[in-house]
Amino acid sequence: MAARRRVTARSPLLRVGLLLLLSLWCLSAPSRGIPLDKCHGDKSCQPARPPVVLIPGDLGNQLEAKLDKPSVVHYICYKKTDSFFTLWLNVELLIPLAIDCWVDNMRLIYNRTTHSSSSPPGVEIRVPGFGRTYSVEYLDPSKRSVGMYFFNIVQAMVDWGYTRDDDVRGAPYDWRKAPNENKEYFLALQKMIEEMAHKAWKDRYIKDFISLGAPWGGVAKTLRVIISGDNNRIPVISSLKVRSQQRSAVSTTWLLPYANSWPKDKVFVQTPTTNYTVLDFKRLYTDIDFEDGWQMRQDTEPLVADFTPPGVAVHCLYGSGVATAEAYKYSEDFPDVEPTVVLGDGDGTVNLWSAVQCRRWVGRQKQPVTLLELPANEHVDMLVNYTTVAYIKKVLLSP
Repeated sequence: MAARRRVTARSPLLRVGLLLLLSLWCLSAPSRGIPLDKCHGDKSCQPARPPVVLIPGDLGNQLEAKLDKPSVVHYICYKKTDSFFTLWLNVELLIPLAIDCWVDNMRLIYNRTTHSSSSPPGVEIRVPGFGRTYSVEYLDPSKRSVGMYFFNIVQAMVDWGYTRDDDVRGAPYDWRKAPNENKEYFLALQKMIEEMAHKAWKDRYIKDFISLGAPWGGVAKTLRVIISGDNNRIPVISSLKVRSQQRSAVSTTWLLPYANSWPKDKVFVQTPTTNYTVLDFKRLYTDIDFEDGWQMRQDTEPLVADFTPPGVAVHCLYGSGVATAEAYKYSEDFPDVEPTVVLGDGDGTVNLWSAVQCRRWVGRQKQPVTLLELPANEHVDMLVNYTTVAYIKKVLLSP
């Protein structure tokens, strides 16, 4: 029971959350749940409730798999399935022995030539529920509290008059991959927003941009993930056992700290012989024998390197006052050993230094940029925090 309590929606199981709410507004052709006021000449005005798209964070939506594999890593693993089954989140797959099967099915294979990644042979992964909310409300389809994610916020919006899958929708994606490999997803997201708003892009479609605990400058935690693996304090899971899968997810490398945000002399990783800063990642990848990771980083770093203001009203909510890993000290057994963790400020997952980087947009765009600190708020706890929900309500229902 003690182990199970650690695997909750409030635990670091949700490794990094880029939790985004896009508060949209439309001037015509409303969806079923959005009443419109009338303007002069019988033209439609801004809706009383702007439609909302929920974009989950890393690990923040369900994934399903179907198998027809040439081989398996363990005799207990399924080689072939007749239909899709839940791969994430399925706690039954995260127990000893079964986790070997899970890692092999979940991992990605990086191709240096094409600069892209793919699932292992015979593994087909799909993202359920695009355009609906169920796969982001609960990561576990059984709706156990262990996987509760956006449920509280969606239910609160329903209480305000929203309708699931109509004027509040989810936009799940394959979070193992970084944005450069998710082109089809972004096109589908754009199409869905356009269908919900029926106007021109961005300043006409997006009324406000609300981020919850966003890792604007990357997070130190991901360094431990690629070096020695991270079992998220779940004692039945070996960090080294899941490391290969965690490394294979390009989004892990994408979330490493960025030189455009952190001090250049900040030591994130220390060994008896070497200190690693944001300028030493190439050497780090070589030293841990994971050179594909450096290729992945080069593929993805330009996506956010210039930190361009988004050009819409921004509301940046972030937690603070929770002990958060900001550096790691390894023994001579580096990288195949658990490190000593150096703690700093943040929300338990996202470092405070990274969370407040949105402040750099203040004065760099005509639209307002508002920061709201949530003291003593853990990363995922923000989803059930009264202040968070009240603030979202204020933004969504304001003129």
